[in-house]
Amino acid sequence: MNPRVARKLRYLTAVIVVGILSGIVVGFGRSGSGPSLVAGATYGFLLAGIIGAVELFMLEDWDWLNRLSFVVNLAVRSAIYAAIIIVIQLLQPGERVIGLPLKGAYEDFWSSFAYSAGVSMLVNLGFSIANLIGPRAFMNFVTGRYHQPVEENRFVLFVDIAGSTGLAERLGGIGIHRFLDRTFRLLTQSVVDYRGEVLNYVGDEIIVTWPEGHGAIDCRPLRCFAAMRRALQKAALQFEREFGVVPQIRGSLHFGPVIVGEIGDVKRAIVFNGDVMNTAARLEELSRKVHGGFLASRASTARFAAPPPFPLEDLGTLPIRGRVDGIEVVGIGAAA
Repeated sequence: MNPRVARKLRYLTAVIVVGILSGIVVGFGRSGSGPSLVAGATYGFLLAGIIGAVELFMLEDWDWLNRLSFVVNLAVRSAIYAAIIIVIQLLQPGERVIGLPLKGAYEDFWSSFAYSAGVSMLVNLGFSIANLIGPRAFMNFVTGRYHQPVEENRFVLFVDIAGSTGLAERLGGIGIHRFLDRTFRLLTQSVVDYRGEVLNYVGDEIIVTWPEGHGAIDCRPLRCFAAMRRALQKAALQFEREFGVVPQIRGSLHFGPVIVGEIGDVKRAIVFNGDVMNTAARLEELSRKVHGGFLASRASTARFAAPPPFPLEDLGTLPIRGRVDGIEVVGIGAAA
């Protein structure tokens, strides 16, 4: 299954479960009887299923909507949710399922609408916040996974847009921002396809990570970087028309233990620290001087559970700042 579709189906399943539980709570609050619980679960299933599907498979892909400010975006989505809720409330599916007379159901229409709208607003707010900070970061904050720092083995991929300094002079401040935004949006699709996690955007760089078990499968970090380059090649004409230049990327990959934890007070964040992050960043600097524009440490490629998807060139041991004995690296072969 396409990873993007699989991701959306996972989120949809979670939303439906929340909707059903919320409907059962309403049914319990009304009478607590079996038919009332069934009616509430029916409403919850339909409302959550339809709103979740519209959000994930329609609204999420509307670029014009995603470019609006947070408040306006939230208002537009809420209006669409409200229209769906009104239609479902008027059709009275819960009463039809349990065989109650339909005409009496309108007496509590507005109270039911208010409750459904409130739950939908919370779900909508959750989607919006997750879109701002990242779905996995959002879930990690909610579950408190990194409230106390932990050590994890991670693949870390640094991807840098080549020549961005010169492009900034040529395109201007606003132009380079639009260029980077368009590029990062395209690159992120490959991250989703290969089940990575965007850790951060830093200037003209994007940092992607995988836990050891996820990244080792089918050499996902290497495949992700190659997919990024293919995506940029496919979009070359569009970039050429809009900006007069096609983005080129360089990258580096490293693996090892990182410390992951929440940090800060007014602006809470989940940060990654450790020598792995520093080494990956320095490898990215060195990648600018090698053919193929990509360096991977031997420590990272040794962890893959399958052979690399394309030939890798053994570049031996390179000197690197902060490591007396240097680091063994490989580069992308000519056939990549």
